[in-house]
Formats: sequence, C-alpha cells, structure tokens
Amino acid sequence: MSILGKIFGKIFPSARADAPAAPAGGGRALSADEAAAASAASDAASRAAGAAAAASATLPQVDVEAVLNDLASKNPQKLNWKTSIVDLMKLLDLDSSLGERKALAQELGYSGDMNDSASMNIWLHKQVMNKLAANGGKVPADLKD
Repeated sequence: MSILGKIFGKIFPSARADAPAAPAGGGRALSADEAAAASAASDAASRAAGAAAAASATLPQVDVEAVLNDLASKNPQKLNWKTSIVDLMKLLDLDSSLGERKALAQELGYSGDMNDSASMNIWLHKQVMNKLAANGGKVPADLKD
C-alpha cells in the first residue's frame, strides 16, 4: 500500500484496504498473457470502483481536523500535526523517517531537492492536506494551498 494510502486509511475509515482477492486461475501459476489480462481487468475494476465511490453522494464527508484533534487528545506526545508532516505521520502511527518522507515525496511527484528536508516537509504537508481535501476530507482552508 502506498504511504498516502496508509494516511488515508488512518483518517478515512472506508479507505481501509479490504482482504486480498483470491489469485486468478484457481491458484495455478498464470502465463504472462493471463497475468497481463488479469492486471488490466483489476485496473479497470479499480478505476470503476473509484469512479463509483467518487460519484456516490451517500458517503459522509470526513472532518479531518476533528479526527486528528481527537487522535492528538489521546496521544501523550505534543504533536503539531497542523504544520508538521513528521508530527502528522507520528500521530497516525506511521513511520516518519526521512526515508519514508522521501518515498512519500516521490509518490506525490516532488521535484525539489530531497536533501532540503525543511522545504520538502513543508511541501509534503500541503500536498497531503490538499489530497485529503480532494478526496472527501473537510480540511481547514489555512492548511491547504
């Protein structure tokens, strides 16, 4: 699962990964053609499911600030999730190491200098907040770009 997917899974209850599907082909090894066809079908199904979920008006909007404030109130550490990607990841009980943040930056298409961790961290926090907002999260305006 992607790092952003892990973040979503902690904030959006419906984003949690379901149990893996049984392998195609009844458990036997698939040929390259069968594997490609299964992968294409899986991708199409994923896109269709994503479009259906996005179009569904019955999904409640998640108040990201309320969810994170609730987690923060239960956490013994004083974490500043509103400005720090490191603290946000710690609050969500995710690996917040530099390597993991660099991986998240690559996942989100960061084009800056990954050795400038301060700039990368600021960018990451804004991007995560924007992604949360774009996917059904109610995020305070001052936390988005």
